[in-house]
Amino acid sequence: MKPVSDEDVAEFKRVWPSVQAYQRIASKHGIEDIFQDNGGKILQVLLLLGLNNIAGREGNDAVDSEGREYELKSVNIELTQGVSTHHHMNPVIIAKYRQVDWIFAIYRHIELQCVYKLTPADLEPYFKKWEEKWHADGKKDINNPKIPIKFVRQVGTLVYGTEESVVEIEAKKAPAREKLKKS
Repeated sequence: MKPVSDEDVAEFKRVWPSVQAYQRIASKHGIEDIFQDNGGKILQVLLLLGLNNIAGREGNDAVDSEGREYELKSVNIELTQGVSTHHHMNPVIIAKYRQVDWIFAIYRHIELQCVYKLTPADLEPYFKKWEEKWHADGKKDINNPKIPIKFVRQVGTLVYGTEESVVEIEAKKAPAREKLKKS
């Protein structure tokens, strides 16, 4: 294991006040910890899209100036190709999800690449599939079904950023995936 360098400690001390400033902004928007539950990423999306946070763990995530609510999702495409949904997916959650548009923020590590908006109609194939699975599995909640980023990009409306950044990242990963399949 590499030892902690004096340079890293000095750099950390130098940037820490900026992290604290970011947290102060987040706190003003109801995000009490930028390091929990993608708080820092959520703040960025809220500010860039002109949305307000809906505090609390229940219900939707954000609201616009006209009172429309949104479900917010973020994903780091360096880690996964699917967007997490809910740990206890069931018809009650699905009914809630059918009432609002969804905002998908696609990151590369911590850098926002692009944001898509999908309507409940766009997501209906997944809602229907999850309901069918829930009933078929004896009314057992589904643990965190995913929505593929590929689907989000194909069906969603790009509202921020550029598509090229995601395409570029996928192109770089494709040879590595193929190599892995062959071994």
